[in-house]
Amino acid sequence: MKVTKISVLFLSLFAILSCEKKATRGDADFSQFTQTFVEDLWKQYPGWATSVGYHKYDSILVIPDENTRQNEISFATRYLDSLKSFQFDSLSAIHKTEFLLIKNQLEGVSFYSKEFKSYEWDASGYNFGGTLFEITQNKETSKAQIINNLNRYLANVPKYYEVAKANLKNPTKEHTELAISQLAGTIDMLRNGEIAKLYKEEKADTTPLVNASKSIEGFIAHLTQIKSEMDAGKIKPKDFRIGKDLFAKKFDLEIASSYNAEQMYQNALNRKQSLTAEMHTIATRLWTKYLPNTPIEKDSLLLIKKVIDKVALQHCAREKFQSEIEREIPILTNFVNEKNLVTMDPTKPLVVRKEPEWMAGVAGASISSPGPYDKNGNTYYNVGSLAKYTPEAAESYLREYNNFTLQILNIHEAIPGHYVQLIHANKSPSLIQTLMQNGAFVEGWALYAERFMMEEGWDKNTSINPKEMSDEMWLMYYKFHLRGVCNTILDYSIHSLNMSKENALNLMMNEAFQEKSEAEGKWKRATLTQVQLCSYFTGFYEIYNFRKEVKEKMGDKFNLKEFNDKLLSFGAPPMKYIKEMFGK
Repeated sequence: MKVTKISVLFLSLFAILSCEKKATRGDADFSQFTQTFVEDLWKQYPGWATSVGYHKYDSILVIPDENTRQNEISFATRYLDSLKSFQFDSLSAIHKTEFLLIKNQLEGVSFYSKEFKSYEWDASGYNFGGTLFEITQNKETSKAQIINNLNRYLANVPKYYEVAKANLKNPTKEHTELAISQLAGTIDMLRNGEIAKLYKEEKADTTPLVNASKSIEGFIAHLTQIKSEMDAGKIKPKDFRIGKDLFAKKFDLEIASSYNAEQMYQNALNRKQSLTAEMHTIATRLWTKYLPNTPIEKDSLLLIKKVIDKVALQHCAREKFQSEIEREIPILTNFVNEKNLVTMDPTKPLVVRKEPEWMAGVAGASISSPGPYDKNGNTYYNVGSLAKYTPEAAESYLREYNNFTLQILNIHEAIPGHYVQLIHANKSPSLIQTLMQNGAFVEGWALYAERFMMEEGWDKNTSINPKEMSDEMWLMYYKFHLRGVCNTILDYSIHSLNMSKENALNLMMNEAFQEKSEAEGKWKRATLTQVQLCSYFTGFYEIYNFRKEVKEKMGDKFNLKEFNDKLLSFGAPPMKYIKEMFGK
């Protein structure tokens, strides 16, 4: 999973030209428009600016009240009118894409404020731990100025949580529990973590940290009381399911695919069927190797599961999980370079780290990337800790991320997956495209990277996989890919078709061959997010099919590295926009 630093964009820009000139604005005007727009954007949304490395407004904590929401709607309305001043057909391919990206985000403002209303039910949305951490990452100023920015930011925390309490009219239990857990991590950052250490080093007055921590504790106490009343049956929590209509609208806005949500659900069902057939063929070949002297299983799903269960016993020790990830990264890098698959940039650091507490609880592994204003900053590969797992849960987790699937995870998250894609995105000539990255492209690229690595011979890379293990590598690759496919089925079924937990676990464990720990974690994630799980297969489906079209058209002239580099050169807009730009 990619940890996006991109919130829903509520963009702002005043119309520059008079009404008489509105019908004639073209390419040159649009370039000026975007420059003015970006600076105005950061004034309106300083937290998002901080997250991408723009630190001019680090000291501002926006109060999430009704006045702020009305301002956002007003801005969006005016700026949509501003976009009408441009002659779309006269714009260049890049500017057309920027136009569509801005328009799509602006059109979402009213939906999120008036229909989706997560500020009323998602308590985890009131956690600014990530922003606090990013404020400390400003390399262009002194530590004293960073502390000054933090002090001014933290001064607004009491008011922030007063408003948060008033906003939460109908919270879900799932988001309330997540908020309690993650906010404890934010407090720890203020008292013992990066921020506390910074104040101690500079001998700064820690009163702002103490006061902010007390305000967060007060909010946690408020949420804990709500949860207790939910548990006692005194309060009926809101259902975390958002329903078919909201899901379809959110899918269109966030995924921005050529397909709608229901179509991608059907595509995923079809892909699941074909993958199961592929896995059955491989598992049949492996049967006698892993279950000798055992009559072959007649039930195809059980046959696959029994072979996978045996193969999955090959995994690293619990205490070596993170170190094994660190060991594999340079091997992946060498393979990509030797096979000439995509351009790498060795100057951009990749740091494997334990997942910070303030972001834990949604995904077990993720990438946090620097924004376009901090292109030389570290990319962090966040690895979930197994320290709090019971021996049984840890063993289940390690079977899920066994010696083979851990490789696919590293391809997905790091090389040549998210890490490589995001480095390329920061080099895009279009700041708009870099800032407004499409989640389906980002996750789709990672699944596509898994696929082309296998196609180019990763299964036979003897520095990790013994020669006789190619079938095992392909079986586990298909298992991992099936997980991405089932993400779409799961997401759509839970939120649009009211799928129960029992049926969801059955899908994941008995039809997608996931360990119980993985299935339980994915269920939790599906209760905390909506639509995001659809991004994986949707993005892969569009990227892979587009590559097939290009290969058929180019024939022997097709070059994989050239295709991959060009695909990544546009930033990360929706694939339907890339298709329009690709041949231009």
